Amino acid sequence: MWRWVRQQLGFDPPHQSDTRTIYIANRFPQNGLYTPQKFIDNRIISSKVHDLLYFLSLAIYTVWNFVPKNLFEQFRRVANFYFLIIFLVQLMIDTPTSPITSGLPLFFVITVTAIKQGYEDWLRHNSDNEVNGAPVYVVRSGGLVKTRSKNIRVGDIVRIAKDEIFPADLVLLSSDRLDGSCHVTTASLDGETNLKTHVAVPETAVLQTVANLDSLIAVIECQQPEADLYRFMGRMIITQQMEEIVRPLGPESLLLRGARLKNTKEIFGVAIYTGMETKMALNYKSKSQKRSAVEKSMNTFLIIYLIILISEAIISTILKYTWQAEEKWDEPWYNQKTEHQRNSSKILRFISDFLAFLVLYNFIIPISLYVTVEMQKFLGSFFIGWDLDLYHEESDQKAQVNTSDLNEELGQVEYVFTDKTGTLTENEMQFRECSINGMKYQEINGRLVPEGPTPDSSEGNLTYLNSLSHLNNLSHLTTSSSFRTSPENETELIKEHDLFFKAVSLCHTVQISNVHTDGIGDGPWQSNLAPSQLEYYASSPDEKALVEAAARIGIVFIGNSEETMEVKILGKLERYKLLHILEFDSDRRRMSVIVQAPSGEKLLFAKGAESSILPKCIGGEIEKTRIHVDEFALKGLRTLCIAFRQFTSKEYEEIDRRLFEARTALQQREEKLANVFQFIEKDLILLGATAVEDRLQDKVRETIEALRMAGIKVWVLTGDKHETAVSVSLSCGHFHRTMNILELINQKSDNECAEQLRQLARRITEDHVIQHGLVVDGTSLSLALREHEKLFMEVCRNCSAVLCCRMAPLQKAKVIRLIKISPEKPITLAVGDGANDVSMIQEAHVGIGIMGKEGRQAARNSDYAIARFKFLSKLLFVHGHFYYIRIATLVQYFFYKNVCFITPQFLYQFYCLFSQQTLYDSVYLTLYNICFTSLPILIYSLLEQHIDPHVLQNKPTLYRPSMQKPAQMTSLEGDIVRLDENQQNAIQINQLFTTKLKDISKNSLLSIKTFIYWTILGFTHAFIFFFGSYFLMGKDISLLGNGQMFGNWTFGTLVFTVMVITVTVKMALETHFWTWINHLVTWGSIIFYFVFSLFYGGILWPFLGSQNMYFVFIQLLSSGSAWFAIILMVVTCLFLDVVKKVFDRQLHPTSTEKAQLTETNSSIKCLDSMCCFPEGETACASIRRMLERVIGRCSPTHISRSWSASDPFYTNDRSILTLSTMDSSTY
Repeated sequence: MWRWVRQQLGFDPPHQSDTRTIYIANRFPQNGLYTPQKFIDNRIISSKVHDLLYFLSLAIYTVWNFVPKNLFEQFRRVANFYFLIIFLVQLMIDTPTSPITSGLPLFFVITVTAIKQGYEDWLRHNSDNEVNGAPVYVVRSGGLVKTRSKNIRVGDIVRIAKDEIFPADLVLLSSDRLDGSCHVTTASLDGETNLKTHVAVPETAVLQTVANLDSLIAVIECQQPEADLYRFMGRMIITQQMEEIVRPLGPESLLLRGARLKNTKEIFGVAIYTGMETKMALNYKSKSQKRSAVEKSMNTFLIIYLIILISEAIISTILKYTWQAEEKWDEPWYNQKTEHQRNSSKILRFISDFLAFLVLYNFIIPISLYVTVEMQKFLGSFFIGWDLDLYHEESDQKAQVNTSDLNEELGQVEYVFTDKTGTLTENEMQFRECSINGMKYQEINGRLVPEGPTPDSSEGNLTYLNSLSHLNNLSHLTTSSSFRTSPENETELIKEHDLFFKAVSLCHTVQISNVHTDGIGDGPWQSNLAPSQLEYYASSPDEKALVEAAARIGIVFIGNSEETMEVKILGKLERYKLLHILEFDSDRRRMSVIVQAPSGEKLLFAKGAESSILPKCIGGEIEKTRIHVDEFALKGLRTLCIAFRQFTSKEYEEIDRRLFEARTALQQREEKLANVFQFIEKDLILLGATAVEDRLQDKVRETIEALRMAGIKVWVLTGDKHETAVSVSLSCGHFHRTMNILELINQKSDNECAEQLRQLARRITEDHVIQHGLVVDGTSLSLALREHEKLFMEVCRNCSAVLCCRMAPLQKAKVIRLIKISPEKPITLAVGDGANDVSMIQEAHVGIGIMGKEGRQAARNSDYAIARFKFLSKLLFVHGHFYYIRIATLVQYFFYKNVCFITPQFLYQFYCLFSQQTLYDSVYLTLYNICFTSLPILIYSLLEQHIDPHVLQNKPTLYRPSMQKPAQMTSLEGDIVRLDENQQNAIQINQLFTTKLKDISKNSLLSIKTFIYWTILGFTHAFIFFFGSYFLMGKDISLLGNGQMFGNWTFGTLVFTVMVITVTVKMALETHFWTWINHLVTWGSIIFYFVFSLFYGGILWPFLGSQNMYFVFIQLLSSGSAWFAIILMVVTCLFLDVVKKVFDRQLHPTSTEKAQLTETNSSIKCLDSMCCFPEGETACASIRRMLERVIGRCSPTHISRSWSASDPFYTNDRSILTLSTMDSSTY
């Protein structure tokens, strides 16, 4: 019974066995012995929150659980829970203030936060519904039924058409091909853009119609769901004519959710894993509630203030009873105790008094801080979406904010982890150059152009390169090998080029989607082949680019079958019999095909990395080609070498026999095949090399370099092969030529991995190289993280760039977690575009999704989504920097103004015998944080720009300043390494902006030191408010015209008035960027306080039970002495603050302040801050200018900004953030 209850609640998974049994088309056995297994539905849920239940661990806010779940989340916050307790205390005991003073702000905070969080979760619901509601076709009751994706059940037969995404994990049953094969791309899962071939078992491959499939009686037994994308084991039991046929199932039969069907008209598959049990979903890391460093600091500060509050309450309670120890103060004549009070328990009275003081001082905890932060984050996130510099015009996509709680984390990032394919690159390969027989060529406008003069070049040769009209068939090319390596005339050169491009057109695994070959290849240099005429799909993007290049040159691959490959050369069709394919593997690093030419000759064409092809060659321009390959690599191009070999009849018979024996061996098949491949792929004749570019996205190199200048370490995590990943890292600037590249790849054991790590650590210590780069593959990474985590991290920390290749999705998340939990606790950011990147996006402190070509899984599960990688610089350097500055100031300011608010209340108790008399009226207590002082800080936190956005983006060093000596650098051993002249110049240019190590990095604006400064400042101002009012006005009996003395409420109102003016003007001092909105809320808040007080105290309101403030404020303002005291105390409080700011800027300027100074001197003619001044100007002049601004003589509309058109990133900053106070004419 208990187990059943646990299963119903979801604590135990619904199925416990190691395997699952799936009846295809849900045809369950008719006997009563079968108990059907329970499987989850096919819904994908991305809007996840904390929950303990199994099903609801992925759960969402619903209409029914929103209120309790949201309240639970909100009351986990210290301030909210504290004010709830205070509110309950006020309801239960007699306290100095009304319960409304705590209840109303608490209700306001809870309501606003719930609306904001509910809206964000509603957006996620809509995104999930779009996916779960996608239309699909399912075979039911002998026909195709259209339904929604979420309605697919395990066992359903699903029909998928070309270019559609698989809605669940399916086992392939049949396709439109007779052999039951289909091609899919898994780029959104593992980042690989190549086509993968999947095959059905022979018994189901022939069932190509709905009627035939409806008659299928079969059962699938397979393992329970697991996250490994490349592992699947099962079997299919097919019943035919009362006999059971058992067929094994492996990864080649499994179609993964999120993959896309390509080059196949349609397929039928049976759903075996659905919803959150699909491999794609299992690779999602369980999404937890991300909390920013700012929120953690806020909680720490709240605990400190809670300790201060309790201390003040305890001190007040003790002093009260100490004072009342004297009989005359215990029961004075004007305040006689009742009989009940005299007989009550002293302990209960002590507790009651303690709670009363707790309520009296409770406003030192700023409850409105949370709601202001929530509003700032929510409203501030719209600026990201409105920023035109983050808008991608081609795809019509703007930046999206899925989680506004992490805005400030964008300004504290120390590590960026990025995917490669689709994130750094456009996921498109382009043929750029080639080397044929020792001569280099470039493709320019569809023509091969020789690069530079060559000894053999002639007018005839150039004519050949522009037209292939003299091409002959292969029989003219194979008379001997000597002329191929050393051509003696133009005809031989033509034959060499012909053979090179025929090798490119035949040595591949390219598939063709739609073949209409009429007119294709009839003329030379076909550069405008329409995709509708010929569409290639390849097992690697390089192969596709090479075959397309050969087609443009005039040798067009038409198609293939199981035995033949067709090539059209200038309209002439040639058929080659495909004899054998020697598949690519990571050990050989090459692939080969053996074909029979139309003339009957048997040829081997091979292509692969230069390290695997050149050692096997015995002829051709080997040295020249090697030099050309190195030159291609330095350009960041992906290179392949092309070679061939001709077999005699006797040689081929031997090869064919060995291949057959190896492929049919039952034991050690892989080793035998490797030996045969080595035997075949030797004595090659080198034809040349190709160079293909994986086209980078726009400004990727500049963005990565800017991130590096900002002190951010960039790691590339990709599922691609080692060679491909390194090539792209070089081309995008992640690795550069001055780096010493270290490798940790192909490690087989723990000991081997440990030894390699120790060698790398020694090399880093011994090599006097400024920067190192590390390359590590997934297998080696698993070994390194198993027992050598510390050593691996030491190597990584000493490397400027790290590249991880062949990474599984969960491995990416593990790497990020490893960095997150390191002793430095750095802030991490992950950016990717596919479903394979979701885990790392959710693991990192900040997740960025690229709205690319491979679906929207990454964008939907990210915190922020952008269209291109280049937008990351604006997002971090400008938006992130501003958000952090704004919210850090907001947090410190809130604690400051609440200390100013409550400390006079505490001091007042010394003058009223700790009788718990409040200094302020209850209305003022309630409205201080809600109305009188809330808007200036909120607008500041939305609009403040202490530096112009253009300066921030063009000076990445302002993001996270670091110390660096300009002309030298220290190696790991302490030796001095000299920098070259260019490096010295680059460092000197940025030296102005790198003075202080901790300007804003490492959450320094919310450090304990800064927190203590603001707290002491608050206490100082509070003492001035209270004692200034007391000594200036407290004993003045001639205050009013009628001789009336200064009363309790008048004194409290005076203190409150000085406080409101001071904290508001203090906010003005912190503001650098003034708009009409800032002026409105700053001076408007002060005016509103005066107007409200006049109306509140000037009218007898009938709905108020008692009105202590009647005519108090009017009488206060009628006194000239009161006005003098107000002005004197405000100036006294702020004068010291202004002086400190002035001298700090003169003696210890931060990098930010230096940037403000440079900005002012260069183009901004108006004051950047009330307390900054250009170099050489006196402090007095600065104060004079400050007063000019206060009285309106310095207008922000006079700001003139001009920027050079050669500025690197954005020459025209169109951000909504900068439009409010800039003169558009200056642009």
